[in-house]
Amino acid sequence: MKHSQPESGRTCTSSAEATGPETDVLVLGAGVVGVTTAYALARRGYAVTLVDRADGPAQGSSFANGAQLSYAYTDALAQPGLLPAMPAILAGLNPAFRLHFSLDPEFLRWSLAFLRNCTEARFAENTRAALALGLESRLAMAELCARHRFDFAHTRPGKMHIFRDEASLRGARKAMAIKQEAGVTQQLLSPAEAIAIEPALSAIGSFAGALWTPAEEVGDPYRFSLGLLDVLSKRYAVKTAFGFQIAAVDEHDGGVTVRSREGAILSARAVVACLGAEAPALLRPLGIPNPILPMKGYSFTAPPGPDAPSASITDSARKIVCCRLGNSIRVAGLAELNNRDPRPDPARLQLLLDNARAALPRAAAYDEASADWAGLRPMTASSNPIIRQARQRVFVNIGHGMLGWTFAAGAAERVAALVDAAADISHHKLETL
Repeated sequence: MKHSQPESGRTCTSSAEATGPETDVLVLGAGVVGVTTAYALARRGYAVTLVDRADGPAQGSSFANGAQLSYAYTDALAQPGLLPAMPAILAGLNPAFRLHFSLDPEFLRWSLAFLRNCTEARFAENTRAALALGLESRLAMAELCARHRFDFAHTRPGKMHIFRDEASLRGARKAMAIKQEAGVTQQLLSPAEAIAIEPALSAIGSFAGALWTPAEEVGDPYRFSLGLLDVLSKRYAVKTAFGFQIAAVDEHDGGVTVRSREGAILSARAVVACLGAEAPALLRPLGIPNPILPMKGYSFTAPPGPDAPSASITDSARKIVCCRLGNSIRVAGLAELNNRDPRPDPARLQLLLDNARAALPRAAAYDEASADWAGLRPMTASSNPIIRQARQRVFVNIGHGMLGWTFAAGAAERVAALVDAAADISHHKLETL
């Protein structure tokens, strides 16, 4: 059986009741995780509809994030080295990392779980798990790019992680040992060795050393999402329901219905929620716990400066990343845990700009910076995403944190395999094109 041609425009039912499953799988959320999930399912032969409240893909946290495909740099946020910094963070003395404290039980449970993960053993366990997914993602992205060629400023410039003091350098050495066990190529470099590889570092002032990962990649997540959506509609007949404000998800015998705030209905045999920080509120009525908190981050894009780096640069002390993205420089950073306001804060954007000038003074034409962005990155306490079958017909692929772009391709393959294992769903799928 062949896929039919996709319909144009929105594909949602306006009747009060759905008459039966209209498609095999509804993918809720059209960020990079959602579009790659739709691709993994459609490639396996499922009829898929991609659903999002925006008018197109990647309009939220995927729109202008740091753009780094850091497949090997998957260190868990919860780690012993963070504990000495917690008093300053709690007191609001760390401008790059803010915590919005709350007495909400979900926040308190998440915080306690995070603190339990700040041990050497759990840091190693969580980092290995994230690394495994990162390496799966690198393979999945390579296969996708080989099968479908479209431009999203995808390059492999390598990643240089800068450490300003000896303590952070020692922590990097421990994390590097974990990666080397998995066969990842990384090198700890002296400042002189790092500058020899990336001359732009000669302008950043003193630093203790650098971690060099030559195989790391970058790519524009927004352009990727647009390009992949074009492939999905033309090659795999994936339908879209953009502008669909999800109000409720209901599971019943034989299928799932998703209702919009306007009363429109979509129905399918299953749903995969790729909703990021919004997932807990939507899935809670189904009895599905998702311990996720938003981590707000910022970015801006500017023309290259006279010392624009070729490699992707991360300055851990100032919580910023910088990379060349086509003919532009993308700078992203800052972290605000439990901030649920997606709007860019001008003062925080100015701080990011000031931090970038201080860290990499000649990397970009900062006076010409534009495309200011803020996004809510969905964090789990372990820094590993939640990919599971939550109910008979409800699957989740959420909680990718600051590595959503990195994890997207591998996470999509994992959740698609779970759908494939559900016999009452998979036996309906179509022939793979």
